[in-house]
Amino acid sequence: MILNKSELISKLSNKFKSYTQSDIDYSVKKILDHISQSLYSGERIEIRGFGTFSLHNHNSRTARNPKTGELVALEKRHSVHFKPSKELKMRVNNKI
Repeated sequence: MILNKSELISKLSNKFKSYTQSDIDYSVKKILDHISQSLYSGERIEIRGFGTFSLHNHNSRTARNPKTGELVALEKRHSVHFKPSKELKMRVNNKI
């Protein structure tokens, strides 16, 4: 199942009837924006019981195009890494 942002907001508004959908929409957008800004600043985000988001650095290097064998220069880059918590792993594996 793929859950996009609007579906998440809809599910949360159905579960928490005391909040308006616009309040939930605002909250979800602010949380995601804060996570994005923190990662952009190079910070690590830890959500207890869920997992940790961090940046992995990849130095520039020369690679090969596997189809043509041609050398390709890859620039330095960052990628977002997610490490699930032990609790999340256990929930996914139905051990809680």
